[in-house]
Amino acid sequence: MNSLMNIIEKDSIVENRPEFHVGDTVDLKIRIKEGNKTRLQSFEGTVIAMKGSGVSETFTVRKISSGVGVERVFPVNCPNIEEIIIKSKGKVRRAKLYYLRNKIGKAAKIKTKV
Repeated sequence: MNSLMNIIEKDSIVENRPEFHVGDTVDLKIRIKEGNKTRLQSFEGTVIAMKGSGVSETFTVRKISSGVGVERVFPVNCPNIEEIIIKSKGKVRRAKLYYLRNKIGKAAKIKTKV
C-alpha cells in the first residue's frame, strides 16, 4: 500500500524547481485562465513560511500592493506555476516570518546574504 502511494506521488512532483527558502524574495509567474484564454501573471514577494513535505509541500508569499499586505499560499508542485525566479536570498533566523505582518516600510525589509 505504501509503495503504491510513493509511485503516485512521484508522478505529481514537479522537476526543475529552484531551491528557495524562507526569507527569499521570489517572482512567481502564474498561469491564469480566463474563459478560454490563458495568460501569465507575476506575483513578487517574500517567502514567509514553508510547510509540509513531498507532494503536499506549500509556501506562503507576502507582498505589499497599494499599501495593503497580500499573502498567497502556493503548493510547491502546483502545475499553474510556470516558473519561480529568485530575486534575492534573505538572511533570516526564523522558520516562519509571521512577524512581518506587523511591520511596515523599511522595518519589514529583510537583510540579504552576501
